[in-house]
Amino acid sequence: MKDRVILAYSGGLDTSVAIGWIAEATGAEVIAVAVDVGQGGESLETIRQRALGCGAVEAYVADARDEFAEEYCMPALKANSLYMDAYPLVSALSRPVIVKHLVKAAKQFGATTVSHGCTGKGNDQVRFEVGIQTLGPDLKCIAPVRDLALTREKAIDYAEKNNLPIVTTKKNPFSIDQNVWGRAVETGFLEDIWNGPTKDVYDYTASPEFPPAPDVVTIEFKKGIPVAIDGNAVTPLQAIEELNRRAGAQGVGRIDIVEDRLVGIKSREIYEAPGAMALIAAHKELENVTVERELARFKKTVGQRWTELVYDGQWFSPLKRSLDAFIEDTQQHVNGEIRLELHGGRATVQGRRSSSSLYDFNLATYDEGDAFDQSSARGFIDIYGLSSKVATERDERVASNEAK
Repeated sequence: MKDRVILAYSGGLDTSVAIGWIAEATGAEVIAVAVDVGQGGESLETIRQRALGCGAVEAYVADARDEFAEEYCMPALKANSLYMDAYPLVSALSRPVIVKHLVKAAKQFGATTVSHGCTGKGNDQVRFEVGIQTLGPDLKCIAPVRDLALTREKAIDYAEKNNLPIVTTKKNPFSIDQNVWGRAVETGFLEDIWNGPTKDVYDYTASPEFPPAPDVVTIEFKKGIPVAIDGNAVTPLQAIEELNRRAGAQGVGRIDIVEDRLVGIKSREIYEAPGAMALIAAHKELENVTVERELARFKKTVGQRWTELVYDGQWFSPLKRSLDAFIEDTQQHVNGEIRLELHGGRATVQGRRSSSSLYDFNLATYDEGDAFDQSSARGFIDIYGLSSKVATERDERVASNEAK
């Protein structure tokens, strides 16, 4: 029996050509694996037939949209995960679920090698290969673009020469990766960081310059997960999709950033994540209402570290698992409703209510019924500032002695 290679297959030019390219370079049979994480476009069956038409001996396809939303996007939401405090982990979140299916297919079809379409200067090569070697330690990894010198020009020539069922003439000026959590756009004229993005860069969002009338939406959470929108029960996937539509129509979630890649270079990226950014805004505010102060402060540090680990391809690491446990514990009382106004590129909190709220009106009010004992404040301040007061007295005493 020939060796078999599992190929992470998107249905595009590069991965379609990679099927024959890998077979010729390695002598192995290629099995294409396509995973739907809400990227839209062609059906899985269309992609499966194309893979077979390009020479794959088998084509494994998986509808992982609910799995991705529930097991990957929701942990990111609970962590309020924003890389460089700016954008949700669009591509980084999808890689581990794709890896999971690649390794599953390798075991199912008896493959010894897994292949992906990443270059040698991006983050995704790390995310794929670290994940693969963690879940399938005996598997080898190859990357045709990086390891087998498959350039776009060679891909077009190969496709035309072999009459592959793939369009080769139209070249999108951008490199695009998208899923239900968001959309990432790079390359082309965007590589000059002085250039502003043009309207054709965007797809998930309408221009916020001339928005429709404000859209007010109420999101209900249970243990940090959205369970209803405007009183209608939703799954995590449905919540993201609904807010992608409604927040996207208001231009919410456009991000233009020069980010620090794992491989050590800076890269200019355009992101669109209307649903993710609206959900994170709502979730953060509900945490402000329901999570105790010191726990909230420490959770912010944990969430940042969690985000860095996921961005750096360490989804399956022991530290990530332990941070998951901590974050999950913080969500026990994150229950309630947040009312957001979506308008002109912003998701603005207008109202909050929760049965597990830590907000006490009688403690917060300055009006009649104030239950806060203000006479306690003086002693608290004296003790709270005592260490600084003693240090200042010491400094003045030392300075005085040195001056003599």
